[in-house]
Amino acid sequence: MADVAARVGVSRALVSLVFRNEPGASGETRDRVFAAARELGYRPDSAARLLARSRSRMIGVVFTVRNPFHADLVEALYPAAERFGYELLLSAAVPMRDERRAAEALLGHRCEALLVLGGYLDAGYVAALGARMPALVVGRRYPGAGVDSVHVAEARGVRQLIAYLVGLGHSSIVHIDGGHEAGSAERRRAYLGTMRRHGLSARIRVLPGDHTEDSGAHAARELLADRATLPTAVFASNDRCALGFLDAARRGGLDVPGDVSVAGFDDSSVVRLARIDLTTVRQDPERLAELAVGRVVERLEDPEPVPRELVLRPELIVRGSTGAPRMV
Repeated sequence: MADVAARVGVSRALVSLVFRNEPGASGETRDRVFAAARELGYRPDSAARLLARSRSRMIGVVFTVRNPFHADLVEALYPAAERFGYELLLSAAVPMRDERRAAEALLGHRCEALLVLGGYLDAGYVAALGARMPALVVGRRYPGAGVDSVHVAEARGVRQLIAYLVGLGHSSIVHIDGGHEAGSAERRRAYLGTMRRHGLSARIRVLPGDHTEDSGAHAARELLADRATLPTAVFASNDRCALGFLDAARRGGLDVPGDVSVAGFDDSSVVRLARIDLTTVRQDPERLAELAVGRVVERLEDPEPVPRELVLRPELIVRGSTGAPRMV
């Protein structure tokens, strides 16, 4: 800043005011300061600025790299945070680095609040995070942990999807379970309850799985091993699992949706591609991001509010991967 001040012929303090966007400099002086900074290749040192302030205005985000819906959420979180005057610091969970390590890394970088996208963190650890700073979980609930959550009404979305498939004429509808993944228990319960309400208790079938392409592919191979009992529709617990099922089913010679209809949950951006064209239950990443950031900012301004559970309405998105069952 001293070099910029010397180039413009003003004090270093005035240059500092300009970079902090505070009053005290004319428009002409601001333009000259920024022009000199460009000429000198000067960029403000963000780390130094954080140290000089009592607040970092930084929100940490724990997410999973291989989850396309998390990518959509992160993309939506940036403009939401910017509207509130905050920056994001990302920490990824990968196969060799779990979510606890990802969260711990953020705690050492002066984050004021923490957003956790889905995940496997146990309730005790989440409660400990919430005791240290405002924390919010997107897509998973932790009752009694003292943290906020934002998620869609999972059961409502599944009921809409199963009712749609039944309306097309399907009665043999298999569910690929999501295991311990975020939202899986609610989706599984809703599948079981909705099948029973439609008088299809005898046709209930749940295959083990998780929220990965591999589990979907494994389920497809299991069903293909006995084509005599092949269902007419498959509901995968999330889009990633549905993508794995679609790929393996087509490789195994099945026509989608002619031989089997396939549906997922999330509406991640990749499933809108023409080759995939997946019917799914949409979670709105932009709205989820807006609510998540807004809520942690509320907690920062008032650290004593009662934790809240914010629930969004899902939307059934019908595409080309589902259709009426083929008549034999």
